[in-house]
Amino acid sequence: MDLLHSNGVLIIQHLQKDYRSYQSFLNFMSHVGDPRNIFSIYFPLWFQLNRVVGTKMIWVAVIGDWFNLIFKWILFGHRPYWWVQETMIYPNQTSPCLEQFPITCETGPGSPSGHAMGSSCVWYIMVSAALSYTVRQKDKTAINLHRLTWSFLWSVFWIIQISVCVSRVFIATHFPHQVILGVIAGMLVAEAFEYAPAIQTASLKTYIQTNVFLFVSALGLYLVLKLIDIDLLWSVPKAKKWCANPEWINIDTTPFAGLVRNLGALFGLGLSINSDMFVISCKGKHGYKPSFRMLCIATSLATLQLYDFIKIPTHTEYLFYILSFCKSAAIPLTVVALVPYCIHLLMKQIEKKLQ
Repeated sequence: MDLLHSNGVLIIQHLQKDYRSYQSFLNFMSHVGDPRNIFSIYFPLWFQLNRVVGTKMIWVAVIGDWFNLIFKWILFGHRPYWWVQETMIYPNQTSPCLEQFPITCETGPGSPSGHAMGSSCVWYIMVSAALSYTVRQKDKTAINLHRLTWSFLWSVFWIIQISVCVSRVFIATHFPHQVILGVIAGMLVAEAFEYAPAIQTASLKTYIQTNVFLFVSALGLYLVLKLIDIDLLWSVPKAKKWCANPEWINIDTTPFAGLVRNLGALFGLGLSINSDMFVISCKGKHGYKPSFRMLCIATSLATLQLYDFIKIPTHTEYLFYILSFCKSAAIPLTVVALVPYCIHLLMKQIEKKLQ
């Protein structure tokens, strides 16, 4: 493993030296791979275009991130920016110098990469969904179009995944093998949900039971290993010790923060998709109109950008987790129920005036 890490450090040094001029682009691609974009950008867009895809996207993101957390806890993967400071494999105590950035100092274990896993699973779903529209016709022209579209979309998929992976390695937050593992794991999770149609008709009870299972299993693993003196939060003090700037340490990157955020999103989806507002608006006569869907997309995306201005206090960790859960639950509630219902009422009032 030390040999794998040391070779990874050489790759990071090469990237930081020879690709310095691409720093802005690589930092941008790291943000593109941020799993939080699934809830604030991709989900609002796809849910109104195709509710089956939008619902699947949330499930894949949540279950995928849960698996990511479990793998991180089992694999005990180091991150480059602290590993080079503590390893003893370099002679004369001359450890390589790796540059750090404001988004480098993540506090959880490094393997597999959550950004790479989240990006690959959501883009896998989007590409698969887009290709499904080109296979409905069986004539020769349609088949040729499908092949051309298939080649183009999967090329875009791999360009994005490679860019996200390179960006995560460039900022010294992951080793190359960690991002590769993340991409493969994300694709496997997304492919598995191609064979899980039951999520489309899941009741609120099913959503709650799934939330409880994910939380209890993760917390149970943490407590059991803690009883045998295995600290699953071992990476947090390392991040705080070796981060170049203490202000770059963010509680939002801790293992439990991601779990709480995802559980909130899944609960919010279950609550909203089983609500009367969703049935009245999205399943009513307006719900199938292109104008209604476009308005919902635009309004949802604009509204969710305002959520970024809501800063959750971090001075109390448990309060942060509770408020983070609530904020995450509000996102699907806004996209699935509140915004469509308000637009439904607006369109209803306009139709009355025109009569």
